[in-house]
Amino acid sequence: MSTVTNLPARVGVLGGGRMGAGIAHAFLMAGCEVLVVERDDDAAAGARERVGSSVAKSVERGLADGTAEGRTVSRGIIMQRLSVSTDYAAFVPCELVVEAVPEIWDLKVSSLQGVEKHLSEAAVLASNTSSLSMSGLAAELARPSNFIGLHFFNPVPASTLIEVVIAKQTRPELVATAKGWVEALGKTAVVVNDAPGFASSRLGVAIALEAMRMVEEGVASAEDIDAAMVLGYKHPTGPLRTTDIVGLDVRLGIAEYLAETLGERFAPPAILREKVARGELGRKSGKGFFDWQ
Repeated sequence: MSTVTNLPARVGVLGGGRMGAGIAHAFLMAGCEVLVVERDDDAAAGARERVGSSVAKSVERGLADGTAEGRTVSRGIIMQRLSVSTDYAAFVPCELVVEAVPEIWDLKVSSLQGVEKHLSEAAVLASNTSSLSMSGLAAELARPSNFIGLHFFNPVPASTLIEVVIAKQTRPELVATAKGWVEALGKTAVVVNDAPGFASSRLGVAIALEAMRMVEEGVASAEDIDAAMVLGYKHPTGPLRTTDIVGLDVRLGIAEYLAETLGERFAPPAILREKVARGELGRKSGKGFFDWQ
């Protein structure tokens, strides 16, 4: 496999929303050619804009790799390596494709199957799922041994963690390869076996749900609960502000799945369901547990 700094030279990303754009940004900044595929022309244009904005911020902060002469790479040069499309067939030359569509089982399966049929037998297909069964998804694929979880964290440019999730069908040598990719992106890999919620989502959601119950019961305000975790436990962001950043709808979906698979301790509290029903989804809607207007 030809590589750029130990990475595949051509990387595909399915889905150009906040997470997909962040994943594309990470591989672009590492020197890869990146293709983002979206559902229609408007979504593809939006994906390009999101990636371009993120790249521009990195360049402004001096985070772009220098050239052989030591000069900062411009946004324009980096963006020349990005292409967007609405056609899965554009993934044909990619050596790695990362799926980043919403956490809906049927959508994940159909998307992964749609991508896989356009990839070479040697290409790797990865999912950015934060909670769904990797082994279950692998069972729906023609080449499950080439499938692995690469769970990036939001916001991707600032996060230093990627969860490498091993399905039962994943070939062992792919795990070491994926860890090398994570290192080449300048991030740290945490390797976990397939289990509901993996490690990060399971623990993160458990803390967040309890924090929500505390707000619901009037124990303390969202601000004070988060302050307790930031100041007392050195969390960089409190569980409720993190929920706003991730999206309350996303957290609700994960909690419902974990409740189904692990039991009632993950049952979503009423306050979460009510906020989602009102469209209070966090930062992306302008309001969640905090006001983001």
